Amino acid sequence: MKRLWMTLVFVSIAAGSYGAWWWWQQSGAAAAEKSTKGKGKGKGGTLVVKATRAVAKPMPVLIEAVGTVEPEHSVQVRAQVSGVLQSVLFKEGDLVKPGQLLFQIDPRTFEASFRQAQAQLARDMAQLENARVQQERLEPLLKREFITRQEFDVAVTSTKSLEATVAADRALVEQARIQLEFSRIHAPIAGRTGALAIKPGNLVPTAGGGVPLVTINSTDPILVSFSIPERQLEDIRRHQNEKDMRVEILPDRGGPAAATGKLVFIDNTVTPQTGTVLLKTRVSNRDEILWPGQFVNVRIVLRIEPEAVVVPEAAVQPGQDGSFVYMIDPESKVLVQPVKIAHQIGGEVVIASGVKAGDPVITEIPQALQPGATVRLAEGEPGPGRGKGKKGQGKSGKKKEEG
Repeated sequence: MKRLWMTLVFVSIAAGSYGAWWWWQQSGAAAAEKSTKGKGKGKGGTLVVKATRAVAKPMPVLIEAVGTVEPEHSVQVRAQVSGVLQSVLFKEGDLVKPGQLLFQIDPRTFEASFRQAQAQLARDMAQLENARVQQERLEPLLKREFITRQEFDVAVTSTKSLEATVAADRALVEQARIQLEFSRIHAPIAGRTGALAIKPGNLVPTAGGGVPLVTINSTDPILVSFSIPERQLEDIRRHQNEKDMRVEILPDRGGPAAATGKLVFIDNTVTPQTGTVLLKTRVSNRDEILWPGQFVNVRIVLRIEPEAVVVPEAAVQPGQDGSFVYMIDPESKVLVQPVKIAHQIGGEVVIASGVKAGDPVITEIPQALQPGATVRLAEGEPGPGRGKGKKGQGKSGKKKEEG
């Protein structure tokens, strides 16, 4: 009897253990199935996106190029006389004015030559004065025939010879004066100086020998030279005399224009190697934002398009067949719309075709976004219907409540 009782107890414990294990397995499977269904429902759910509407507004029609800043005037200052450089009367990189004294070459040799030429002129002028007096004294004697014609002619010849000598002396004095002035070197133009090639105490070679003493570049106004493809030359010449046409210079392509000017030069030939035409513009550079030799972005504004269709740069996506945007139809579905880009200005893209003013385009593209997907706009975003923003927002809000 005792053995039967123990057998019943053992069977009861085993049955209870199996029942608990079966219940645990069934609960886990149900939870897994529920989790799987929840994930599937989330994957096919509505995506939240940010969008904006394409707008129509005045935008410039542009031609863009890369240019080089160059001075309108550039002078290599060289010495015209040789000598020891006595002093430099400016600092490297200074702004100088026309006529400002820059260098002083030792003038003692030139001063001595100048004084010598003056003394020689004074001596010959005295001799000329004496010859003239002698000629005047002999002239009445010739009339009375107290002297011969030959004696009088000798006196006239001596006077003319001394007149020529005095004229030559005056030229020598002027030459010596110029040589003395050349020992003082002045700025020929206004501009900014470069690096000094010769320091004080060194022998200065004459012009044509060695490097220039310094180079002066004018910085205001300043020129910007750039090249455009020959096919764009016709557009530029057509709008060249219109008041809206201007040339903007941008040191940074994404930044504002540093200067604005007009075309001052179009080359008279196309470069055969590149098929481009050289152009130049003159711009004000009072604050010296532009520097000679600097590479800059050039934007030629041909005209202003009054009703250009514009979308943000973030809305335009690159594709194998060209650019496209993600648009939202009236049913809040995503569709892919190919577009043709006219040009880009900063963060705005002008659309030539594919999008009309008022069309909603997605500006932030979720990773899971696919054509045909249902989307919901973030708070404050425009509705999908063109010109029906309130209706679109109401419909979206209804969906949100139903979800």
